[in-house]
Amino acid sequence: MRTLFLLPALKFFNPLLTDSTHFRTRHFHKTTRVLSLKMTTESTPSALTHAIALPGQLDQPVTVVAAAGVSESDFRNAIECSLFKQWLKNIQTENGLLSDGTMSLRQVIVQGVDMFGKRVGFLKFKADVIHKQTGNKVPGIVFARGPAVAVLILLDSDGETYAVLTEQVRVPVGKLMLELPAGMLDDDKGDIVGTAVQEETGLHLNMDDLVDLTAFLDPSTGNQVFPSPGGCDEGLGLFLYRGSVDKEIIRQLQGKETGLRDHGELIQVRVVPYKNLWRNTGDAKVLMAISLYEMAKRDGLLPLKD
Repeated sequence: MRTLFLLPALKFFNPLLTDSTHFRTRHFHKTTRVLSLKMTTESTPSALTHAIALPGQLDQPVTVVAAAGVSESDFRNAIECSLFKQWLKNIQTENGLLSDGTMSLRQVIVQGVDMFGKRVGFLKFKADVIHKQTGNKVPGIVFARGPAVAVLILLDSDGETYAVLTEQVRVPVGKLMLELPAGMLDDDKGDIVGTAVQEETGLHLNMDDLVDLTAFLDPSTGNQVFPSPGGCDEGLGLFLYRGSVDKEIIRQLQGKETGLRDHGELIQVRVVPYKNLWRNTGDAKVLMAISLYEMAKRDGLLPLKD
């Protein structure tokens, strides 16, 4: 891999001085079979229901039901959102849970919807998946949030390699976390890798120098990693960025306040020696990125430095 001298290309992000550079984005969605041949929706004072006929079980339509407290608008948003449609595609793929005919999907109960403006950001539902031979239900509580990306930024300075992280409050775990800069993908729109790095670190990266670490995985994985597949659909694309910078850049980054403050993002940049990174955080993104980076380096898959 080339050693990149980034003083001309690496700069602190100023929203008043941004240019219109378009960064490369990854495309996660693949062509799949038609999801349904017939859909009907019914609304009664006591229940909201929706029927879906899947190609793999045409004789047994899937009933989608709104749980108590889910409004009609939230229910409609749920069944029409990309998160739910992508999940339906996933279960019918070559490695999907319906692929070999041993499982069937009977019912989906929509339990909660969180809107991000006009789109569904988070969706929670329960899927009744039945193992046909035993008749038993397979655990099927789903928190759907869709794909995301994260970047392992390594900067060489004065003979030391540093990793650039973010530190922010994570309410679900009840504490501050050191993490890789990351962002959610929104229907493959936008320059999410570059935008996430800019918003969370203040750095403007030369995106042509990114290496997609998850591209080295076997295609059967979908070239993503899944931090918590027992409860969440989130699949991550992990990228690597390496560059060389002056020591002053390292000093300026340390403790820098970033994030979209009007959205409640209270982020500080932390720079740590790479050799200590694996011991400094429990963030799964960090540890997975280290693993992929070290294995790719061991197997000679990374571009050579100049």
